[in-house]
Amino acid sequence: MTERFSKWDAAEHLRTREDARLYVQACFDEDPGDGSLVRAGLNDVARAGNMACLAHESGMSREGLYKALSADGNPTLATVMRITRAPGLQLRIA
Repeated sequence: MTERFSKWDAAEHLRTREDARLYVQACFDEDPGDGSLVRAGLNDVARAGNMACLAHESGMSREGLYKALSADGNPTLATVMRITRAPGLQLRIA
């Protein structure tokens, strides 16, 4: 019997703001220290919603948002703050 696998995409499972909040929180908790997992998590949240709408709400262009959240992207803290605030999320230090 041959095992069959399909690609799992987190964006397909982020249906509510609470899903997004918990997912991004887990990304922060598990990030190796270079921000790569946080960037990937924010990318998943952005793709789960409407990328153009998020770009508009965050004051960025859609292309700029794609670039900042891409695998090669390196978003600034200001960009991360704008992206997290647009869907109603907040960053907190504990």
